[in-house]
Amino acid sequence: MRGTDDRSEGLFSYVSCEARVPAGHPLRPIRAIVDEALEVLSPDFAGMYAPIGRPSIPPEKLLRALLLQVFYTIRSERQLMEQMDYNLLFRWFVGLSMDAPIWDVTVFTKNRERLLDGDIAARFLTAVLSQPRVKSLLSDEHFSVDGTLIEAWASMKSFTPKDDASGPDDNETPPAKRKGRNAERDFHGEKRSNATHASTTDPDARLFKKAHGQAARLCHMGHVLMENRHGLVVDATLTHATGTAEREAALTMLGRLQRRHRITLAADKAYDTADFVAALRAMKVTPHVAQNTTNRRSAIDSRTTCHPGYAVSLRIRKRIEEVFGWAKTCGGLRKTRHRGLPRVGWSFTLTAAAYNLVRLPKLMAVG
Repeated sequence: MRGTDDRSEGLFSYVSCEARVPAGHPLRPIRAIVDEALEVLSPDFAGMYAPIGRPSIPPEKLLRALLLQVFYTIRSERQLMEQMDYNLLFRWFVGLSMDAPIWDVTVFTKNRERLLDGDIAARFLTAVLSQPRVKSLLSDEHFSVDGTLIEAWASMKSFTPKDDASGPDDNETPPAKRKGRNAERDFHGEKRSNATHASTTDPDARLFKKAHGQAARLCHMGHVLMENRHGLVVDATLTHATGTAEREAALTMLGRLQRRHRITLAADKAYDTADFVAALRAMKVTPHVAQNTTNRRSAIDSRTTCHPGYAVSLRIRKRIEEVFGWAKTCGGLRKTRHRGLPRVGWSFTLTAAAYNLVRLPKLMAVG
């Protein structure tokens, strides 16, 4: 017998979000790891808020919502609030009941800035890695480092001379093409560099290209330090896009790494410079850097390449590209939605923590 297409809306509902989420859903073990890390960060959250006044959005719920934005590639906070309004899975993960009102998007964005000031993304990454179940999966001897370009939320038309704060030079544009807010620009014959030009939309963005034959774009540079046992991110940072940023960021992240003995560091040919290799040796780090012998002499000699571990490090080093690939496709960092080095860096670090959270349940189950 065919059923009738009638709407049967009950006045009351006795089903909770907990009952709606399947027992084997992948977000259940992820939420357990997140809740344990947030409990460690509770004293940090308490120091960021005044003891009196009207209650704001709980920082724990705020951070869980931002993780959902990364997990499900949601483009904006406005779409995130829309999803949380009708998606029971999102309500359960954040910690909202069935009938709890959803926050206004402007209030949500303003409270997110509070987490930015407290550098919560880096502390959250550390809290996740410090859990005993996670710490047993990490290698304390072998690491890899690499950097990637993150396209800035700025147009090439905003890249104007530094002494011209009004925007693109209209004197160089024909009168017939100066109409509208998105006026046409002719860049042929114009010399532009980071020394003389800057973006009016995102002053922290730099004009940069990583290889010959590629187009130069306004971008930032993200850096990741990965342990080689399971390919988990142990540190992440964001810098200006410069020719020396990768090596400088690598030394900075190694300085923050807590270690008790000598370690190895794998890297690609861009790190094969005499200064960088000497700095690693001074820090008691064995440089497993790929040799760059193109019209030059490599700073890595046979004292390093003769060991079998050198070849193993170079083979495992390529797994760091999986971090960048996931961050740019699922994490939405192919082109950032934020402006300024602090906001983009905070988003990059949180995305690195989300990458670990996606992989940790399976690794802990196997372990």
